[in-house]
Amino acid sequence: MKKAVLVFIFFWFCSVSPAQDVDLLKLLGEEKPETEQVRNAFKSTRVIMGHSTEMLAAGVLDFRILHRFGKINEGAYEMFGLDKASIRLGLDYAISNRFTVGVGRSTTKKETDAFLKTRLLWQTKGAKHFPFALTLVNGMTADGLKWQNPERTNYFSSRLAYYHQLIIARKFSESFTLQIAPTYVHRNLVQLSTQENDIGGLGVGSRLKLTRRIALMIDYFYVPKRGSDEFISPLSVGFDIETGGHVFQLHFTNALGMNERAFIADTAGKWEKGDIHFGFNISRVFTLSTRNRK
Repeated sequence: MKKAVLVFIFFWFCSVSPAQDVDLLKLLGEEKPETEQVRNAFKSTRVIMGHSTEMLAAGVLDFRILHRFGKINEGAYEMFGLDKASIRLGLDYAISNRFTVGVGRSTTKKETDAFLKTRLLWQTKGAKHFPFALTLVNGMTADGLKWQNPERTNYFSSRLAYYHQLIIARKFSESFTLQIAPTYVHRNLVQLSTQENDIGGLGVGSRLKLTRRIALMIDYFYVPKRGSDEFISPLSVGFDIETGGHVFQLHFTNALGMNERAFIADTAGKWEKGDIHFGFNISRVFTLSTRNRK
């Protein structure tokens, strides 16, 4: 009797129509669209000079080498700038997906810098759409040069400067990203009483993907005249080249400084006069921990 019942049930299931299959699937409910974070707006945490909206994954250490040669217009005697070099060595570490800390040392002014980078908002698509990413950077620098007048009382605080930056970025497509970065710099000490301690600037950075591994990069900071200072706005143009664990970047710039205080306050070169530095940036990342990845 049990065998007969089992055979009956088997043939009954086999005789169910396709329409009934569809009805049974409908009972399960339709899948709701998910919210997806937009990633890889830039391939590096820097555009060229300034920070990009991109962040390191939690537990990742980024060793960065920033290298600038002398001015191209210095001619053949200086090998068009190749006989001179300025370097910044940096270590950035992601405490979590939202927080990165970094330190660096530059040969220019023997300057040490440190920063905290915070992701405030993701650009997202899907169920919950948000049109742009928002990132905050807070940093400080310390001038390491010897005092010009050691006979007078000099304070360590006079060496310090601070900067604050809000980065607003949107990845429009897989090929194009644009960001703007209002930036504020405060210098504790200026050379002349007519100079202002505070400087404001507006950064613009973009990435245009040319091939699978090469992208055109543009990094510009508009810095208006303040007090007796007549600032030169730094402009950099270059190419990002992805090579496995490295991001290698070749660029041309009128800025020698390699932190926000330096290239916003100290840029003196003019593109139209050939005051252009050829340089390269190298980034090598190491995964030290896989915790706090959520």
